[in-house]
Amino acid sequence: MEKPEVRFETIATHAGAERDDTGAITPPLHLSVNYEHGPSGERPHGYLYARIDNPTQHRLEKALSAIEGGEAALVFASGVAAGAAYLQSLPPGSHILFPDDLFYGFHALVPVFLPRWSIFWSFVDMTNLTAVRSALRPETRLLWAETPSNPLMKVSDIQGLAKVAHAAGARLIVDATFPTPALLRPLALGADVTIHSTTKYRGGHSDVQGGALVFAHKEDSYTQVHQIRTLLGSVAAPFASWLVLRGLRTLAARMRMHSANAQRIAEALAAHPRVAEVCYPGLSNHEGHATAAKQMSGFGGMLSFRVKGGRTSAISAASRVRLFINAGSLGGPESLIHHAVSFMHPAGTIPDDLLRLSVGLEHAEDLVADLENALK
Repeated sequence: MEKPEVRFETIATHAGAERDDTGAITPPLHLSVNYEHGPSGERPHGYLYARIDNPTQHRLEKALSAIEGGEAALVFASGVAAGAAYLQSLPPGSHILFPDDLFYGFHALVPVFLPRWSIFWSFVDMTNLTAVRSALRPETRLLWAETPSNPLMKVSDIQGLAKVAHAAGARLIVDATFPTPALLRPLALGADVTIHSTTKYRGGHSDVQGGALVFAHKEDSYTQVHQIRTLLGSVAAPFASWLVLRGLRTLAARMRMHSANAQRIAEALAAHPRVAEVCYPGLSNHEGHATAAKQMSGFGGMLSFRVKGGRTSAISAASRVRLFINAGSLGGPESLIHHAVSFMHPAGTIPDDLLRLSVGLEHAEDLVADLENALK
């Protein structure tokens, strides 16, 4: 008898929650560092040492693969650790195309470490396929996309980038931390790998740090990255894996509310006389709106906006909020605001009047009122 097709919400609720011999509904947490082996190294229980693998991490990796539609996943201590491991897997002499609005953590990492690994790179506007094609080199091995981007909310066409990458003999990795697989599944659009900071929406409660790579196919890059993670020790702790696994259960419901709240706030800010620009793909006048509507099932809980009057006015507005919290990170139940340049100063050319919002799960009208009061 064929299994009926089920939708994302059902997969996310049940993935990694297979019952063990106790019948527990909540997935168990295994904190052990080492596991019993045979006298000549046999692994009768499948595990040896937590840095290599452990049951809780294994459950999370199975769950992430299931909700992304991939063949395999690897979880890490952070999103940056996940990305660094993938970059280290590239052969010396490789060339990478990065987006011009690259997450500041990777923007800071690239010039420090890639030269040590004999890897070359260029920055390009990933929303412009013509510019991407022009930036390709014979040694280009990887296109790295981030959509929507952080903090400018630029939207890249994943199907288009996948075609460009594969025609050039390169792979496409997509950072889809903002939308999560609840709203965007890059592997189904042709990407080879997705990268996520599981610290954010997948954990969902601002109480865990982690990262993940999900592979469309379990091939040589998976094997190489797995070896790098094992040897360098960037594995996720069991408790962190358990917390992310817990977060997946409510991911779909939370993303619907995050998206609805962000849409309401974006529309209110777009009509405000002290706001110069709102960067949110859910607005019809956003440059990437059509692409986002085509490849996403919702527009997410992240947005940024520019305050008239420059840096001083932006910081002043951030100082007057009462419900929004001035803090970094994103994806938790509480709404956050930060002055992007002050927080992401190593990265790119971010306007100094830009405020980034992580819109939480409070009532949308309360959040709108808080921002309107701050902008007075």
